[in-house]
Amino acid sequence: MATATAAVPTTSGSRYMQQLCKHWSHQFAVTFDAEQGRVAFPEATVIMTAGPEALAVVLDADDPAVLEKMKGVVASHLDRFAFREAPLTFRWLTA
Repeated sequence: MATATAAVPTTSGSRYMQQLCKHWSHQFAVTFDAEQGRVAFPEATVIMTAGPEALAVVLDADDPAVLEKMKGVVASHLDRFAFREAPLTFRWLTA
């Protein structure tokens, strides 16, 4: 299992996360509330946790190539909902 994490600086993380979870709930298994969201993609899982100063993102995938692809997917989709402050800063750390 490959894992990537990022702490994305924003004070609107809860709003962006909820919008993104609602968006993806039409295609994938999604659970969320105001503080945390989980999206199960076919080949990866993302868990987002909203804090007052940042949105924590944890992305897991079995295949490192899928992990790399999904980092871009998650970042680009969050940027769509954060258009007023996009592009958001993602500093991915891979484990």
